Amino acid sequence: MNDPTKSAAGPAAEAVPPAELLELLVCPLGKKPLRLEGTNLVCTECGLTFRIEDGIPNMLIEDAQLPEGKSAVKELACYEPA
Repeated sequence: MNDPTKSAAGPAAEAVPPAELLELLVCPLGKKPLRLEGTNLVCTECGLTFRIEDGIPNMLIEDAQLPEGKSAVKELACYEPA
């Protein structure tokens, strides 16, 4: 029997937060927009990649993946020294 409360899109769709939430999220480093790439959010300015785990975006800079060719957060376009 089908459960009407379950999404017809399946488990993969449940791994991504609702579009309304994604529209509110920005890069915590430079406050630039993010784009959805699979189950990751990527900063449109600096390329920092944030994983979405069980439908929850992990927006911690220390857990983010640096873009290829970068070895430190200080090298990113969004980085502004305090």
